[in-house]
Amino acid sequence: MKVLDLQCALGHSFEGWFGSQADYDTQRAGGLVTCPVCNDSEITKMLSAPRLNLGHGAAPEPTPGQGTPAAGAASAAGGLPGRAADTSSAAQALPDVSPEVLQEMQAAMMKVVRQVMANTEDVGSQFAEEARKIHYGEREERNIRGQATREETEALLDEGIDVMALPVPENLKGTLQ
Repeated sequence: MKVLDLQCALGHSFEGWFGSQADYDTQRAGGLVTCPVCNDSEITKMLSAPRLNLGHGAAPEPTPGQGTPAAGAASAAGGLPGRAADTSSAAQALPDVSPEVLQEMQAAMMKVVRQVMANTEDVGSQFAEEARKIHYGEREERNIRGQATREETEALLDEGIDVMALPVPENLKGTLQ
């Protein structure tokens, strides 16, 4: 198993696990390698020390000077804590934020999105209609998510119905693993 450090055009860093370099090249050429945060398929392989996942043994200890995010922080793709990721593009957009903090922010955002996805019912394009029915007591109260236009969202807010826009990466909209 080959573990690669990858980055999208927007600077989101993540890990990809592939059977070989040829598997990575084939999947990338087919548009199957996408950013877990923004679903961008313009992916570059970052310079990193090779690491093979052989499925046994303990994870290596971080070397001195290697970035070590707070305990429990990991890359959005489920990477191991303590692996520093290159977030140069994101760092340019937020020059006062360290790469470690950017990685922690990305992981925290993905955790929130996954929690929302796991604890809400997807009502799709019927979101505005379903939110009104719940608000006015026509349907049982439950947590829902879906799509609404800007106009529908503004109308819901004008009616006193609390809604919040949450950008969800395309690859999280399917079944959660």
